[in-house]
Amino acid sequence: MNLLAIENLKVTFRTPSGQVRAVDGATLKLKEAETLALVGETGCGKSTIAHSVLSLLPENADVHGKILYDNKNLLLLHEKALARLRGKDISLVMQNPALALNPVLSIGHQMTEPLIVHLRLKKQDAILTAKSLMEKLSFKGPSNAIRAYPFEMSGGMKQRVLIGISVILSPKIIIADEPTKGLDDRLRGMILEELRLAREMNRSSMIFISHDLNAAKEISDRIAVMYAGEILESGTTQAFFKEPLHPYSKALLESLPEQGFKPVPGVPPSMIHPPRGCKFHPRCPHKKEICAKKRPVFKRTNNRDVKCVLYS
Repeated sequence: MNLLAIENLKVTFRTPSGQVRAVDGATLKLKEAETLALVGETGCGKSTIAHSVLSLLPENADVHGKILYDNKNLLLLHEKALARLRGKDISLVMQNPALALNPVLSIGHQMTEPLIVHLRLKKQDAILTAKSLMEKLSFKGPSNAIRAYPFEMSGGMKQRVLIGISVILSPKIIIADEPTKGLDDRLRGMILEELRLAREMNRSSMIFISHDLNAAKEISDRIAVMYAGEILESGTTQAFFKEPLHPYSKALLESLPEQGFKPVPGVPPSMIHPPRGCKFHPRCPHKKEICAKKRPVFKRTNNRDVKCVLYS
């Protein structure tokens, strides 16, 4: 059963240089109790989708399409209704804890605030709940961590605090936006384990956004590949890594160190003036004449959805 359905989502940003087509007709479905990884090169629109779900985009953004949750289109909800959903039903783990955490407020204050605001817990009860969660998330000395300030913590610890804040209200959906970015292998593994634990505690579903394919492989049940604002392929993670279908997917996997570290040929297209037809065709080794003229649609192949004329 689908818990969240994103249908034909289009997000453009008004800039002095023109309309930036950050998301161009993306369609995604998130099932109950699953982790969906959204992968692709930097700048392809992954984070824009994450922020669209909770209406956290800047004022120069124009958004169209549907984001369906609990029989409601989130794009049509008023701010008060969205505020009740944020954190409680759908939470976001930001990619930069240094910016996401308030430097002048203690960790305890920032962790207990959602409990006091949404659940109206008394301060002491909220502190006990926060300490209990930190223990479950393997924090050593939660009493000391509660009293600490962000500047007293390492980058990895701050990221773990963000995970704690994001799950403290037992959300149904966790959106993790590049949570392992900039971390070394040890911290990366720790954060992935924390996210698994956080999801399992409440049988939450999760959208894991990353350009790190190996991290996506470790944590996800299904995977969706994004390029220049579009979803090009989606299917089970196991099937994707065994046999990617789209030429871009194949090129992404070949760029991994264990596959020879071969970079994807060419450069990503302009998001203001994207190429006609398939946006990947200027970089594609299998392009045909029709690829420059007609934009492909999803085809069902081997229990996966793929946008490519090779499978039409």
